[in-house]
Amino acid sequence: MPSPMVSPPTTSPPATSSRRVASSFVLGLACRRCSRAEEMDLAYVCRACFGPLEVVYDYARIAATIDRESIGSRPPGIWRYRELLPLHDLPTKGLTVGSTPLVCADRLAPTLGLDRLWIKDDTRNPSLSFKDRPVAIAAARAHAWQLAALACASTGNLAGATALAAAVLGMPAYVFVPADLEPAKLHQAVAFGATVVPLQGTYDDVNRVCIELADETGWGFVNINLRPFYAEGSRTLAFEIAEQLGWRSPDVVVAPIASGALFTKLGRGFDELAAVGLIERKAIRFVGGQAEGCAPVANACDHGTEAVTPVKEPDTFVRSLAIGSPADGAHAVRLAMATGGSVEAVSDIETARAIRAVAGLEGIYPETAGGVTLAAAAAARRRGVIHDGDEVVALLTGNGLKTPDAVNLGQTGRRVRPGEPGLAAALPASFGPVATWLEGGT
Repeated sequence: MPSPMVSPPTTSPPATSSRRVASSFVLGLACRRCSRAEEMDLAYVCRACFGPLEVVYDYARIAATIDRESIGSRPPGIWRYRELLPLHDLPTKGLTVGSTPLVCADRLAPTLGLDRLWIKDDTRNPSLSFKDRPVAIAAARAHAWQLAALACASTGNLAGATALAAAVLGMPAYVFVPADLEPAKLHQAVAFGATVVPLQGTYDDVNRVCIELADETGWGFVNINLRPFYAEGSRTLAFEIAEQLGWRSPDVVVAPIASGALFTKLGRGFDELAAVGLIERKAIRFVGGQAEGCAPVANACDHGTEAVTPVKEPDTFVRSLAIGSPADGAHAVRLAMATGGSVEAVSDIETARAIRAVAGLEGIYPETAGGVTLAAAAAARRRGVIHDGDEVVALLTGNGLKTPDAVNLGQTGRRVRPGEPGLAAALPASFGPVATWLEGGT
């Protein structure tokens, strides 16, 4: 059954501060845990119970204003869903983000045991990952509030997205990352002019440092003090999927889980579309994917509990998902269990195989999180979570050029023969008849 994720606050929002968001569709911020209202400011935790804050919308007013035709007449990008986003005025600066392809993956589907598979290809965003969506909203809010800098704690993709958004807006950018992050994940941030600061330790260590910096500097950390606005961007994936399917929802949605925010916001996004009358309400099973070497949400889901035990030392090459203490882990477990879905733990070898499969069969080259997502879909099918005939949408959230070494994991290193996929042995400039080589000679 669908998860009941849309609910108004139990109290009226207080008067907003000077940095208020004036929108007829936004009621304010409210705590997800206790429903207490908070000011629309650089606030991200409830002052009463320290629960996470979320934007609350006036769904009745939105339903009376929005319709499929008006959305369809607007330019591509996330701002076509403006009534469901926490901004009053459309940004005057910024790149076009969103409206990425929904690809029918009929060649890949059988290899995963699926009958019908769509791939939401978010590798096509400006910085080559879905992180451009939430960052666009957080950056627009930071720019409107004239914050001194844009910053983030990142496992990779967010670094490039934050640096790009800051460059376009003319803001300084500071990116904090684990020191062992893949170098390819940092090239974009450096190119876009960010100050990139590696810290010894895990992502959770980096995040703790950034929480302190956010309090001390007042900078706009997109995934900390701007998080209530930032997190709203992931909902646009649900909006686009529904619109691209002809304003309906699929049977199953499969997505990677790091902090759990993307996963839970997908559930909320589909629920909101039904609440405002853009789609019919339909049960959707939500399947998440994590790497075996850092699978706190998958472990909790397997034990049927929302008590997520942190992983202190992640051991996986899927660094983009290596968050040992996921902020929205319990909510991700709740969504998976409430909808009849699952959270699957996937080995690094399975991840690499899935990357090679989708690249070779569908021409889409994802990073490691995408490999986890596809391998999780296959695992959920084997488990019986995905049924015969189900229509499945899998999210590929980042481009494989950011994790170039991952595709070779599990390969023997043997040079391939003609007609085999992979790297062939080097040939001399003059090696004789081509036919000899094609027949396996030298």
